[in-house]
Amino acid sequence: MLDIDFVRAQFPAFREPSLQGQAFFENAGGSYTCGAVIDRLTRFYHDRKVQPYAPYPASQRAGAEMDEARTRLAALLGVETDEVAFGPSTTQNTYVLAQAFAEFLEPGEAIVVTNQDHEANSGPWRRLADRGIEVREWEIDPITGHLDPERLEQLLDEKVRLVCFPHCSNVVGEINSVAEITALAHAAGAFVCVDGVSYAPHGFPNVDALGADIYLFSSYKTYGPHQGIMVVRRAPGEALPNQAHWFNGDTLYKRFTPAGPDHAQVAACAGMADYVDTLAAHHGTDAAGVHDLMRAHEVTLLQPLLDMVAGRNDVRLLGPDRAERRAPTVALALDRPAHDVAAALSGHGVCAGGGDFYAVRALQGMGVDPDRGVLRLSFVHYTSREEVAQAMSALDAVL
Repeated sequence: MLDIDFVRAQFPAFREPSLQGQAFFENAGGSYTCGAVIDRLTRFYHDRKVQPYAPYPASQRAGAEMDEARTRLAALLGVETDEVAFGPSTTQNTYVLAQAFAEFLEPGEAIVVTNQDHEANSGPWRRLADRGIEVREWEIDPITGHLDPERLEQLLDEKVRLVCFPHCSNVVGEINSVAEITALAHAAGAFVCVDGVSYAPHGFPNVDALGADIYLFSSYKTYGPHQGIMVVRRAPGEALPNQAHWFNGDTLYKRFTPAGPDHAQVAACAGMADYVDTLAAHHGTDAAGVHDLMRAHEVTLLQPLLDMVAGRNDVRLLGPDRAERRAPTVALALDRPAHDVAAALSGHGVCAGGGDFYAVRALQGMGVDPDRGVLRLSFVHYTSREEVAQAMSALDAVL
């Protein structure tokens, strides 16, 4: 069982006086930052905020810590060190990768995107239609929001070179079967790009086991600084055209970062691995065990909330009503503007958001008015049972 008191002790936000009594349910927009990341960021700015990799001590420390972040995150994700790259955001990383595929693909070839995605993992790929690439849409079920792999099979043929889909939607919440979907795409000869932004906060995945060719997520949603992290496996990484300086083309992790990433934030990302290691040591397990502890805690806390909203006739729950099938990102369609309800919840000490969350296509695909938006209550493993009860009580009072 996850030691929630130990977990929360790793996050300075829970000791911040101004945040006391506030139950934070906007984690899908960005998580609290763990102390290990903050410590590394502070240290970097104090004694190694210089150009890295030069032959003097401060620069050597800077470069070593940046290398440590890449090495340890790669181990956590089950991939090779040079298959991990950093960029300013997942949106920017996706855009750069789309430019690489625009050069790689031939007119008339095809890619598959979904309407379940956050726009960051859909819009850049859809723009390839302007370059003569056929864009096929794998549509969600309009009632459940589910992505049916059988519908994907109907879209696959020898023309499809890339399939893009989310590990987990930021409004539907359902955890897609990445390994199954990837196997279908690979059998058709296509690469796979997985948007992991909404899944990774609930446990870092083993990307190698999933089989994804590209896996993207945001460190500011996984308890770290504001960076986009991308895993680009060797096969697509070497096949795609270099997007960086020509003289960096032989270094895999530099090929898709046209501009240098923020050195301090890259170094601070090692603190995310510190945090996982700390939890693993405390619970007597490994990184995979930490993933499972996080998910088990979330599932236990999530089911009562799902039962409550599923039993009301004034809200529509998007996505599955069983906690084991989804992330604790709960989007509710209401009979009033969602932003107003989120504002009312704030008066009860519940921090949540209302809007379209850049998932306009998903909302439209399920018949939800994006202008009205959805109320989103999103939590992670550091959320307590008491906070979930507070959110449920506040939601009942407001509705």
